[in-house]
Amino acid sequence: MLLEETIPMPNILKLGLPKGSLQESTLCIFKKAGWDFIISSRTYTAYCDDPEMEALIIRTQEIARYVEQGVFDAGISGKDWILENGADVVEVCELVYAKASMRAVRWVLAVPEGSPVQSVKDLEGKRISTEVVNLTRRYLEERGVRAQVEFSWGATEAKPWLLSDAIVEVTETGSSLRANNLRVVDTVLTSTTRLIANREAYQDPWKRQKIDNVARLLQSGIMAMGRVGLKMNVANENLDKVMAILPAMKTPTVSQLYNGSGAAVEVIVEERTVREIIPNLLQACATDIIEYPLNKVIP
Repeated sequence: MLLEETIPMPNILKLGLPKGSLQESTLCIFKKAGWDFIISSRTYTAYCDDPEMEALIIRTQEIARYVEQGVFDAGISGKDWILENGADVVEVCELVYAKASMRAVRWVLAVPEGSPVQSVKDLEGKRISTEVVNLTRRYLEERGVRAQVEFSWGATEAKPWLLSDAIVEVTETGSSLRANNLRVVDTVLTSTTRLIANREAYQDPWKRQKIDNVARLLQSGIMAMGRVGLKMNVANENLDKVMAILPAMKTPTVSQLYNGSGAAVEVIVEERTVREIIPNLLQACATDIIEYPLNKVIP
């Protein structure tokens, strides 16, 4: 009787990716980093073009807890939800992006514009609505304030006056707070997105290498966002003038042209500054200027 050959199971990294406000921006950054996910409208499974990666799309609030439990090897979660859940996970790297911008979000203590509350001390014995109950209770405890903290299932901005005296709510631009006539009293927490890993999974050599590779490429994709490359030719006599104009991330790359009459200059700059830089470069007699997009910037 022949023994059946044992076929080794392929290495798979299980990821938890955020559903909701961070979903689109997260998938966009993964695409820049080199991984393309396809999401069916009928399932929470995210199909990846990398056969070594599997992903589920779930609520951001739950990802840290599932990573800690080992349901996922790694995931994308905000620092806020790591703290709110008290999750014991490895924070592999910080990824500074949010729903609408490439910056941190804030959980703020807010009250109606006409409220007499001027500081957190004025909320002694009052009622606060929030989705981050644990964070809010710790914040109050650290300041010696006793208040009733209630979980909010949604529409938190609408609750002051009628259902609560104050709220703790997340804000990225402040527009929603202003639209609801709310005034910020204090910042409870500033939070950024993190790539996190299960502690046991991160001890596995293959998974750790895979997770670290994902981290570096995600960071390089984020670094590339909002930046472009510029190339140009510059005559030798104009090189100093051009170099003084360029706000490069590092020292610009300068290569002598074949005939020795000038140099080819290449830099990476903030995209929003290009509209000001290019007219100045033309005045400094730079020629053959090319602007090109970036997918990754790896320092």
